[in-house]
Amino acid sequence: MKKTSTRLADGRELLYYDTADGRVRDAVDRRPLTPVATASEIRYDALLGDSVAVASHRQDRTYLPPADACPLCPTRPGHESEIPAADYEVAVFENRFPSLAGDSGRCEVVCFTSDHDASFADLTEEQAALVVEAWTDRTAELARLPAVEQVFCFENRGAEIGVTLGHPHGQIYGYPYVTPRTSLMLRSLAAHAERTPGANLFDDVVARERADGRRVVLAGEHWVAFVPYAAHWPYEVHLYPLRRVPDLRSLDDAARAELPSLYLELLRRFDRIFGPGQPPTPYISAWHQAPFRHPLRADFALHLELFTVRRTTGKLKVLAGSESGMGAFINDVSPESAAQRIREVAS
Repeated sequence: MKKTSTRLADGRELLYYDTADGRVRDAVDRRPLTPVATASEIRYDALLGDSVAVASHRQDRTYLPPADACPLCPTRPGHESEIPAADYEVAVFENRFPSLAGDSGRCEVVCFTSDHDASFADLTEEQAALVVEAWTDRTAELARLPAVEQVFCFENRGAEIGVTLGHPHGQIYGYPYVTPRTSLMLRSLAAHAERTPGANLFDDVVARERADGRRVVLAGEHWVAFVPYAAHWPYEVHLYPLRRVPDLRSLDDAARAELPSLYLELLRRFDRIFGPGQPPTPYISAWHQAPFRHPLRADFALHLELFTVRRTTGKLKVLAGSESGMGAFINDVSPESAAQRIREVAS
C-alpha cells in the first residue's frame, strides 16, 4: 500500500491510498475555498452520564446532490470536487462539516471507490483489502492525537439511514471521550470478570455462539459471524476474529488476509435478504474498537456490527416510544429466523 498526503484548498488533509507503490498523486485543489469554520462543542449530560456533540454548522452540509455534482467523485472538467485527482482507489479527507473538530476530536470521510454507482459489496477483494488498510492506518494515526480517546470506522448506506451523499463512502470519528455504547460493553466486561475470575466476556460470547451454532451465519479459519442471541435489529450480524484483539491495528496477517472475502460476502447477503428485485438494503456497518487509554483495553474485542433498519419488504424498523424514549428495544424478527435467512442467501 502507498499513502500520499496532501492538502485541500482550505487546508484540510487529504490522503490517497493506492495498491501500486509507484502511483503519483500530485493533483492540486484549485477551488476558492475559505477556511473551515466549526462550532463543535461537547456537552455532558449529567442525568444520563454521557456526552453530546453540538455542531450547529452541520445544518449547511451538502444534502443529496445530483450525481453530476457529487463532491466525492473525482475532479473532471467543469466539476471540481473534494478529490482533485481525475481518479482514485481509496481517498480519505477531513470532513468539511465535522461533528467533532479540534479539541473535540476529528471526523474524516472515507471514499471506498471513485465509481459513483458502486457499493462496498461491488468491490473486489483487493479493493476491500485496501479499505481495511486505510481504516487501520487512520486508527493508528488518530491514536496519536491527544484529543482522541476512541476511533470509530463506520458506513451508513441508504437514504433510510439518513445518508446525505449517494457516493459509496464511510466515515471515521475520533471521539474525545469513550462512547456510551462502548462504556456499557466495558461495564459488562468488568462485571463478568468479577463474577467469573479469569474469564473474558467477549471470548465467552463467541464460544457460546460457536457451540450453539443456530445463529452462526458465516465462519472462516480466522473469523466467525453470527446473529447475536439478543439482537436489537431485525437483521443484525456481528463479526469477530477468533483471536481476540483490541483494534484493527492488532490483527495478524492471516486474519487480515481473510477479512475482505468474509466481509464482502456478508454485505452481498444483506442485499439478498429481501429477495430479488428489491432496492439495496440500507445498513449501518460499525467497527467497534477499544479506547486507547482505558484500563480494560487489552480485554476488549474488536468486532464489526452490521445491521439494517428494514424489517421486511417495504417496511422499516422505526425507533418509536419504547426504543427512542426508554432505550428498550423490541425486535420483530427472532435472531434464529434472521440467521436462517442470512444463511439461505449465501453466494
